[in-house]
This record gives sequence, structure tokens and C-alpha cells, in this order.
Amino acid sequence: QVQPVESGGGLVQAGGSLILSCAAPGRFFISSTMGWYRQVPGKDRELAATITSGGSTRYDDSVKGRFTITRNNAKDTVNLQMNSLKPEDTAVYYCYLLTPWNSQYWGKGTLVTVSS
Repeated sequence: QVQPVESGGGLVQAGGSLILSCAAPGRFFISSTMGWYRQVPGKDRELAATITSGGSTRYDDSVKGRFTITRNNAKDTVNLQMNSLKPEDTAVYYCYLLTPWNSQYWGKGTLVTVSS
């Protein structure tokens, strides 16, 4: 069983920055795709960014150029650097891990609030 654990959420003013971190220790990490999704109450969870085991990244258009996802395979962690934050980035951010055999594991989420 894998349990991703997020940290780093909080309150920030518009235009500011935050770094979210996710730890998912285990032998599957290095071969898994990692990602960050976000969810606003009343709306579906949506992709923010993903990074494959080979380091290929994918971003939603709404965060391109502002967010950067990176992974550290030595520490089994994945980070999301968020710059130029906007009020519409306010959401609960979830870390997820997708194994090579398509098993998904989700963290419990961390709240990011961007004030205008």
C-alpha cells in the first residue's frame, strides 16, 4: 500500500509563490507517474501537472508557465513550484501516484488559498 502525503499548502497573496511537496516512499515510486490534481468545492477534480518516471511533464493550460513539477527519485518526493498565483488557483491540491500497472494512490490533500 502506498500513501502519498502532501505538505506546503497555505494562504498566499495573489502574485505570490508556494511550493507543495509530496512524499510517497516505497519501491514503486521510481517507476511511477506522479502528479498533482486540484479540486474546488462543487467541481470535479482536475489535472494540474504530471511527471512520468522518465521525467516528461504535462501541465494544464491554466498553469503552464507558472507551475513547475519536479521529482526526486532518491527521496521519493515530488514538488510543485507555484508562481504568480491567482485567486482562481485556490483549491485543495492532491498528490497522486500511478504505478506501471495502473494502480492509483491519492494523498489526502492540502489547501491552497490565494487572496486577491
